[in-house]
Amino acid sequence: MSDPQSFTSPLSTRYASAAMRYLWSEEKKFLTWRRLWLALAESEQELGLPIRDEQLEELREHLEPLDLGLAARYEKELRHDVMAHVHAWGDSCPKARPILHLGATSCFVGDNTDLILLREALQLVRAQLVGVVKNLRAFAVEHRALPTLGFTHFQPAQATTVGKRACLWLQDLLQDLEDLDHAEEAIRFRGVKGTTGTQASFLELFEGDHGKVRELDRLVTERMGFARTFGVTGQTYPRKLDFRVTQVLSSIAQSTHKFATDLRLLANRREVEEPFGSKQIGSSAMPWKRNPMRSERICALGRFVMETLGNTAHTAANQWLERTLDDSANRRLALAEMFLATDAILQLMLDVSGGLLVHPAVVKRNLDQELPFLATEALMMEAVRAGGDRQDLHERIRQHSHAAAGEVKAGRESDLVERIAQDTAFAAVAGRLDEILDGSRYVGRAPQQVDEFVAEEVDPVLARWAELAAPDADIRV
Repeated sequence: MSDPQSFTSPLSTRYASAAMRYLWSEEKKFLTWRRLWLALAESEQELGLPIRDEQLEELREHLEPLDLGLAARYEKELRHDVMAHVHAWGDSCPKARPILHLGATSCFVGDNTDLILLREALQLVRAQLVGVVKNLRAFAVEHRALPTLGFTHFQPAQATTVGKRACLWLQDLLQDLEDLDHAEEAIRFRGVKGTTGTQASFLELFEGDHGKVRELDRLVTERMGFARTFGVTGQTYPRKLDFRVTQVLSSIAQSTHKFATDLRLLANRREVEEPFGSKQIGSSAMPWKRNPMRSERICALGRFVMETLGNTAHTAANQWLERTLDDSANRRLALAEMFLATDAILQLMLDVSGGLLVHPAVVKRNLDQELPFLATEALMMEAVRAGGDRQDLHERIRQHSHAAAGEVKAGRESDLVERIAQDTAFAAVAGRLDEILDGSRYVGRAPQQVDEFVAEEVDPVLARWAELAAPDADIRV
């Protein structure tokens, strides 16, 4: 239970999933520190340092449990978090205590752990993104041919289809997945680099044997599941990597914010809505309300992620020489919170995209209200084919359109169809008005574009990640 008299982040208590919360937890971090110390000691022994088997066995036997209370007491005394955990683990492993952290600097555990967490966090995000793409793919295919009013400047424009619009959302998310792949490939291990990145302490341990120092770096990197290390570092790994990774989170926030904003606009038109629980309350004062609260939360959290990106940019720009510590407190906040907030966004996206509600009758009604205006050129062309004078027809439609628009602005229904049907100049096509004003006639290649986009771009990505299980949406509020 959280302390009701202390601030607790809503990212932990309300928004982010259990999996992402654990990944950035103290337990996960400090257990990873211990795995790193063990990997270092194992590798040092393998290369000939006098580390006994019983010392390594003692470390393995006491990887867990953590005594975070003891570590906290040590940190209060020593004012150093890494050394606090060295002492706490050393108390549990008295035989191994002399060889713990041998030759290492704090960034050996701190930075390498961050790189492990960044990679695992991106993998969690990928699973969520793929799940959202699957949901929106199904939605796009289902509504591939449902005509709907298109908008530019949020003003009525040419018709499109509900499925084609969903492909715009999908395309953004596919680009995010592509960026995520690049970012994950860019994550290298810091490895065993020493205090300023020169590996001087390890060269001393191995009595000037450069080959063994390089092999130590390789062995620890391999033991921790990485294929490559950064070729050179200062005390820290390059902070540009943090920006490169969190750029992906900002991009996801942009894509999902756009989706959620579109959905909020469509909900206002009562065409497409997010899921709404049978006992859900939209407003404490207005019982009839169906507010799009999930979409609003996506936008709110998206704004937070996009704005937090600037922190990682400033950190990368302000790494003095081999390192400065003004990155530490900022990174503790920015990295964890950007991932937790992105996770929360994608949990909402999984929920919303898997339960979108379309109201075809409303979609048709809204399109039909504007369709006579959108179809005037087609009406004119059909009347010309039937023998009419193009210039005369153009002028008549112009007058009828302005008159009908005046009716709408006066609060009445448009009577454009009736005006055209009663105009003798359009007598040859009057019996075909329903056919000419069929919304599906004005969507162009939208249904075919959905088919092509899904087959050529969406399905290959989903096939690549076919074995990746998308998590169930973890929505607590």
